[in-house]
Amino acid sequence: MYIVTGGAGFIGSAFVWQLNQMGIERILIVDNLGRTEKWKNLVNLKYLDYEHKDKFLDLVLKNKLPAITAIIHMGACSSTTELDADYLMENNFHYTQKLARYCLENNARFIYASSAATYGDGTLGFDDDHAGLANLKPLNMYGYSKHLFDLWAQKKGLLDKIVGLKFFNVFGPNEYHKGDMKSVIAKAYSQIKDTGKLKLFKSYRPEYGHGEQKRDFIYVKDCVQVMAWFLEHKEINGIFNLGTGKARSWNELARAVFVAMHREPSIEYIEMPESIRDKYQYFTQARMDKLKAAGCPCSFMSLEEAAKDYVQNYLSQDDPYLR
Repeated sequence: MYIVTGGAGFIGSAFVWQLNQMGIERILIVDNLGRTEKWKNLVNLKYLDYEHKDKFLDLVLKNKLPAITAIIHMGACSSTTELDADYLMENNFHYTQKLARYCLENNARFIYASSAATYGDGTLGFDDDHAGLANLKPLNMYGYSKHLFDLWAQKKGLLDKIVGLKFFNVFGPNEYHKGDMKSVIAKAYSQIKDTGKLKLFKSYRPEYGHGEQKRDFIYVKDCVQVMAWFLEHKEINGIFNLGTGKARSWNELARAVFVAMHREPSIEYIEMPESIRDKYQYFTQARMDKLKAAGCPCSFMSLEEAAKDYVQNYLSQDDPYLR
């Protein structure tokens, strides 16, 4: 059995889809659906059962799970604006510790989501070499909760036994439930469809023009292919960046969406809320040398290719979910 925590969420449900593409359906999905729309991500997927995250943790602590092949731990509070630090400590840090221990004690593969948010403002670079891990300074509590687990795993000598993935700016189908945390591409499609134009934040640094802030955008379909590769290569472990290795500007992203929608670009630059100005990342770009050196053969779609697939095959369709 394969267990995917956060399996109704964005990357989690996409990975269940990837497992289905591989012919795997013996999957336990763990999540907290609550009153969200996440359940819609599950409709097109094939899986064995669903368990609430609290009930699942109880089964883990009481050692009552059946034999499992792997836990792919994508479950977490992913809001970069979440202010409840105790909640993040328990939900993101301690929960992950318990699952990691269980997998190691039961000889099961453990792959978990770290985050590019652990790199902070990027002044220390984006190198996934373990040697510099302790020097990183996340800018928000979400990033810090992810960073704490990375550090714990390093101190416990576990990084040669488990896989942590530092996801950069992931976008694609099944993110619709995320509200304000949706990708700019998802938001852009709706804005352009409704108003004919797209709003982007102004820059407050002279070295970056408006809309020229850059991110490493990666399509969720590419992410789950890399995750599947790690699942099949148990000899490869450690913390790895998961981006394309090529930073692109918000303006380039906007143009890609307009082109995919067969519209002429029309961009309006608006003020950035003061509450996030001092925590805003102007540049992210994953160092991908380590993943390549590990032998991963996965290639990544260009931003333009991914935007076209997302817009034309999902966002503009009656059923926009992975299927």
